[in-house]
Amino acid sequence: MFLGLREVKKYKLRYGLITFVLLLIAYLIFVLTGLANGLSSSNRLAIDSWDAQQIVLNDDANGSLTQSNLTSNQVAHFKGVNDESTLVQLNANVAKNKNGAKLGVQVLGINMDQPIYRNLKVESGHRFANDHQIVVDDSLIKANGYHVGEWIRIANHTKKFQIVGMTKNAKLSVAPVIYGSTKMVQKLKFGKQTPTVSAIVLKHHFSGVAASGTQVMRMDQFINKLPGYTAQNNTFNFMIGFLLVITLFIVAIFLYVLTIQKIPFLAVMKVQGISNWYLFKSIVGQALALAITGIVISGALTFMTALSIPTSVPIQFNLGLLGLISLLMVIITILGAIIPMRTVAKIDPATVIGG
Repeated sequence: MFLGLREVKKYKLRYGLITFVLLLIAYLIFVLTGLANGLSSSNRLAIDSWDAQQIVLNDDANGSLTQSNLTSNQVAHFKGVNDESTLVQLNANVAKNKNGAKLGVQVLGINMDQPIYRNLKVESGHRFANDHQIVVDDSLIKANGYHVGEWIRIANHTKKFQIVGMTKNAKLSVAPVIYGSTKMVQKLKFGKQTPTVSAIVLKHHFSGVAASGTQVMRMDQFINKLPGYTAQNNTFNFMIGFLLVITLFIVAIFLYVLTIQKIPFLAVMKVQGISNWYLFKSIVGQALALAITGIVISGALTFMTALSIPTSVPIQFNLGLLGLISLLMVIITILGAIIPMRTVAKIDPATVIGG
């Protein structure tokens, strides 16, 4: 270990380049992990806030909230059995920054006597109390120039609605959520047609027989059915895994080349009685020093990135996950350092020194 660190100090540029490459890879992995977490959370934040175990959708909706409509008989089947909340969903647009541009939102209609409404946490203002009031996600206010008390138009509806409250962590499929009354959203969605609800959210597990034409799903199943959610997560996971594999090859190649260059010196050390095990520890010590240095610096860069990145970018860092990835990188670096050890073990001092 001591020998390896002395060599690192002597050849700063050589080992500094290896550390720099590891730093860049670690930084890229950390940022990708943050983006993956941020996008994943932006898809499901509103769902998590409902604190529910199951959701009831139309059987033909294939797990999609936007395609689901439940009849009054289907809703009545679940009424009063499981602390349920009915939900009316509408994809709509609101003016962005008051300059005419449009921003996509998810409008959710909920009843004021049901769990989702009662559990709705408002950071400023208050929960809506009638069909003309709404509660919006804080991103709609912070990034788009609105404020509590303002009246806004949803979709192409001529009537305006007043923002009376702001809630945090209310996003669904990356879009900010607007909460309003069931009657309000039904009027926006169906007009003069017969109104229905999109889904029933069950706070506790339902073990009975589902109504005909309905599907009862666990929340994790429903989340995985969100458009693009699973594909997006798989893509990021593949990229992160691929970068970890690249790290293994980079460390192995660099250390192998350096080991080949050091064969005459290693042969002399063997003649002096230094064991293979000591040389192995020296190489692993070098790899650990390089990996830990790169990871620590990349962690600092990641922290600076988190502070400076715009709020519109969905990025969220999980310290536990970053710690796990750091540990994996250290382990992979050690594995990469093991590869040149076979070459070290096969060095014959008599052959090398004798020519």
